[in-house]
Amino acid sequence: MLRLALERQGHTVLEAKDQPEAVKHLQQGQPAVVLSDLRLPDGDGFGVLRASKEIDPDVPVIVMTAYGSIEDAVSAMKEGAMDFLAKPVDPDHLLLLVARALDQRRIVTENLLLKEELAVRRGAPVLIGENASLRKVYASLQRAATTDTTVLIEGESGTGKELFARSLHALSARADAPFVAINCAAIPENLLETELFGYEKGAFTGAVARKPGKFEIAHRGTLFLDEIGDLPLTLQAKILRALEEKRFERVGGTAPLQVDVRLVAATNRGLKAAVAGRRFREDLYFRLSVFPITVPPLRERAGDIPILARHFVDRFCRDLTKKPLVLSPEAVEQLQSYYWPGNVRELQNCIERAVILAEGETILPRHLNLSFIAPPAAEEPPSPWEQIDLSGTLVEASRRVLREAEKHKMEQVLREADNNKGRAAELLGLTYKMFLSKLKEHRID
Repeated sequence: MLRLALERQGHTVLEAKDQPEAVKHLQQGQPAVVLSDLRLPDGDGFGVLRASKEIDPDVPVIVMTAYGSIEDAVSAMKEGAMDFLAKPVDPDHLLLLVARALDQRRIVTENLLLKEELAVRRGAPVLIGENASLRKVYASLQRAATTDTTVLIEGESGTGKELFARSLHALSARADAPFVAINCAAIPENLLETELFGYEKGAFTGAVARKPGKFEIAHRGTLFLDEIGDLPLTLQAKILRALEEKRFERVGGTAPLQVDVRLVAATNRGLKAAVAGRRFREDLYFRLSVFPITVPPLRERAGDIPILARHFVDRFCRDLTKKPLVLSPEAVEQLQSYYWPGNVRELQNCIERAVILAEGETILPRHLNLSFIAPPAAEEPPSPWEQIDLSGTLVEASRRVLREAEKHKMEQVLREADNNKGRAAELLGLTYKMFLSKLKEHRID
């Protein structure tokens, strides 16, 4: 009866007949609210309450009890229960308590995020610009937002990849859940695993209490992994498992935690080259790049530079409580002729400095303080040999190169034959049986 009443309100409900089954659901399902009777066939509500708080101290627990056992309910609240219901249960009262518990859980999660973020962006993400390539990126974001697929955002440093990730989250069905960001390049390798997956009390020296990781905090929301190209190889396998199985263990823990997370990754380096150089797992790359989006650098959308510059001028005048300023035509010309190696981030910093330095009502070229950088000379394309692993003896290196050549040739011919294996075997001069054996050997689907 309780399950039906809750499901009619759109809640997803996990049922357990006793304490052992409840503990199993708690470990695997990560419920947002726990509702338990104090009297159970095996175990009791106190055991469920303690297990809930052990697994997740912040989960709200509502206990149910017969009218004559109110003292037990009060004892349960002293142990951490949020509230209690006297039986027979009034469905309207139940739904009210569950709604209140969900609000409490949401507030706890939001407070945790606010404490961990050094700066909170003002308002919803705004993508500024009229360039056709930028509009194309935004259209791709809107298409990706209607799905739950993994998105890989590629682009130079400073192009605003996190802003695009936040926009994707805001457009998705997960908009009311947390958006959790972590920069894989900014955290030491020995701390990154605990930041991502959390740790149990006593997992290592100094772990005086359990700490939830980013995956756990982002439950039902979006996890943004910035600069994922810097992710250590040792962690890549664990990330892949968490993505595919939607479960993981905290550092020092043994119980698997089930999570529902939409992953968005970003990188300012070519992951394909990193895969070829054996610095990034190929299986993880394919799992991340289901829906790739490339953000154009600022120099390729010069028409957007004045629009962005005026937006930043207005913003910093408000923030610094200065009178409105305008950009002189000479300043705009200088902004458009600059190469912007740091992209939008560098432009933002440049305008903030100019707003501070401007004495009158106009921002002049001298306020911009730009050190002109000539566009870099065209580089020679990298040699294919640089992307091939030639380590080991001559025999080992030759065998490795031959194996890669075989694999690429078979994949190419399969594409030419529209995936017709018989035709592909004929084009390669192999028997059908030998061709199938080679497919298995090279793990080609």
